Amino acid sequence: MKYQSMADFTEYSNSITAESLGSNAFRERYASKYAYVVGAMYKGISSKELVVASGKSGILSFFGTGGISIEKIAESVEYIQERLEQGQPYGMNLLNNIERPELEMQVVNTFLEYRVRNVEAAAYMQITAPLVKYRVSGLRRNSEGNVEAVNQVMAKVSRPEVAEVFMRPPPKSIIEELLKSGQINEAEALMSREIPVAHDICVESDSGGHTDQGNAYVLVPAIRSLSIEVMNQQSYSKKLCIGAAGGIGTPEAAAAAFILGADFVLTGSINQCTVEAATSDEVKNILQNLDIQDTGYSPAGDMFEIGAKMQVVKRGTFFPARANKLYELYLQHDSIDELDSKMIQKIQNKYFKRSIEEVWSETKSYYKKSIPHKLEEIENNPKKKMASIFRWYFVHSTRLAMKGVRDQVVDYQIHCGPALGAFNRWVKGTELEDWRNREVAQIGKLIMHETASFLEERVSMLGYKPV
Repeated sequence: MKYQSMADFTEYSNSITAESLGSNAFRERYASKYAYVVGAMYKGISSKELVVASGKSGILSFFGTGGISIEKIAESVEYIQERLEQGQPYGMNLLNNIERPELEMQVVNTFLEYRVRNVEAAAYMQITAPLVKYRVSGLRRNSEGNVEAVNQVMAKVSRPEVAEVFMRPPPKSIIEELLKSGQINEAEALMSREIPVAHDICVESDSGGHTDQGNAYVLVPAIRSLSIEVMNQQSYSKKLCIGAAGGIGTPEAAAAAFILGADFVLTGSINQCTVEAATSDEVKNILQNLDIQDTGYSPAGDMFEIGAKMQVVKRGTFFPARANKLYELYLQHDSIDELDSKMIQKIQNKYFKRSIEEVWSETKSYYKKSIPHKLEEIENNPKKKMASIFRWYFVHSTRLAMKGVRDQVVDYQIHCGPALGAFNRWVKGTELEDWRNREVAQIGKLIMHETASFLEERVSMLGYKPV
């Protein structure tokens, strides 16, 4: 497999269409009309309605399972399956759960029970047993003797070393563990040596929500080259496809991703401002007026103690500043009791809108119910207790945004990248300027068709002529 030269590209430039952009292998794998994906958004913001609307238009999208109960996940799968016809694409998000690996396994078992064939694996730094179980369950050989997976994994990554573990076969230690516990059979264990954990790797650059603030111009070519190297070493029967996510909100951005070598593109932020997105109208009103400079960075609530970053809306909110201040206090102090009375009052009156004692009581109840084995550790460690109290603000700020609590707009936590600002500029003055006219499938098709037109135009302007 060789990277196409410009000469190779221009030979076919007279047939650039929305349907021909990207990789045929990718489109065939997911029965998708376009090499375009609507990515998952946590708390079901990429809703079951959004997934159905996308699938009916031949666009692959993923339901956002983060923070959703097993029961709600199962209900959403049933809703989607009842409304999509056989062969129409859809998938579910699968999140690595470091604190509660048993919950990750429950999610996987639910997917297997309902025969969910496509997952978007996110927040993984290493391969886990639940992920491998999903991937290798049902492995079979085709008439040519090659191993075929019935369960497809699209891995979202932002680092080459993480990308590589997804490109390789599942770790032997995990396969042996699953085989010993009877969760896979011997045939599946043997065949697992011949396939990667994921055939599709989505390179996530500086995106909304959790981000390593990577640069697409650096990451996509590097990980694409790595995929070619791994394919040559492993002699896979099917291609590893590399996608691009983060910053894609216009045809020009999508075109740049395809020119870099992406086999598909994935959008996120722009879909949060559509009629199908399951967030409040108040949030959507804010989002439709964003410009490219209106996002900033804050600590990620679920990885607060290690200082992981996420990209959020900063225009019209104090959330990024307040979240960063809480993290600063966490770094500087070993206990919440070390804070002076003035700072305590500020946190209670302006950030939490309730007392520290009330927040701790709610937090304690959560741990007692959901993760009881951690409660004693937190209670006996003042710094961990402080972190738990501060993390409450991140959960609370998300609830405020999703419910659209109007008198607390300044505390809304809204995950978003600059792609939405670019999209807003692109559609300004059209009917799509108002989010009430924005439908997720319409946006996807429009971007892909305009990307094809843009590439045709640029090839012509560069002086190349179709053969």
